[in-house]
Amino acid sequence: MLADATTDSGGTRSGGTATATPQATAHVTGMGLAAVVTVPAAMPVAPLLPVVPLLPVTPAGFTARCTRALLSPWSRLSMLLVLLAGAASTVLLLHPQRLLSDGWPPQLGGAMAALVFAAAYGLCSVAFVPRPLLNLAAGALFGSQLGTGAALAGTVLGAGISFGLGRVLGQDALRPLLRGRWLKAADGQLSRHGFRSMLAARLFPGLPFWGVNYCAAVSRMRWTPFLLATALGSIPNTAAYVVAGARASSPTSPAFLIAMACIALPALGGAVVAWRKRHHLRAR
Repeated sequence: MLADATTDSGGTRSGGTATATPQATAHVTGMGLAAVVTVPAAMPVAPLLPVVPLLPVTPAGFTARCTRALLSPWSRLSMLLVLLAGAASTVLLLHPQRLLSDGWPPQLGGAMAALVFAAAYGLCSVAFVPRPLLNLAAGALFGSQLGTGAALAGTVLGAGISFGLGRVLGQDALRPLLRGRWLKAADGQLSRHGFRSMLAARLFPGLPFWGVNYCAAVSRMRWTPFLLATALGSIPNTAAYVVAGARASSPTSPAFLIAMACIALPALGGAVVAWRKRHHLRAR
């Protein structure tokens, strides 16, 4: 038999005194021999650190470049131009003026027909269809009262759609281009005095409806004064055209003559005011 081995490399021997770290023993037998093997005790385990969740990695490469390009100001402006061109082409193919000759579909009538017409009015005004034509059609199809309500609802709807498209898709690209004296003056007027300026623009008959909408969208005018001034300022001109359309079958009637006077006199007055204010605009 071999004697038990008790000496460890980790022990320290000095002057007959031995110190050793804690050890574990294991007995191994075989071939008639027995031995004791010492194994060092397990080392202490460091405490686990808290798990920190990884942040999502920002996508890079071709996809990210395409996303930035699509969201750039000029790309959005191009999208706006494509949408407007497609809307104008659709109107030209559908010929909405046929409503004046063919009449409204017979399955629609009353308030429901007026609501559908108001929605179509708004979409057509966004697609550059002249509002006088739409107002005349409203009067011819629904009469003076219901036609005026439908035309005003379509006017506000079309103005809101144009304003939203211009604000989201065109403002960032077009605002840096406001460098001319007249453009800066118009932008400052619309931005500082939104309701008053828009009310005057709606009452002035010579300004195109779609042009005013997109100019207001490029400025810093807020939604509420824009829509409120559009609704109030469009009443006189819209009502005059609707009544003219409703009374077109009797052009000598007093209602038709008054409506035509309400159309002609503001146009003449607006031309005179514009002529007198031209020097003031040039000075600014």
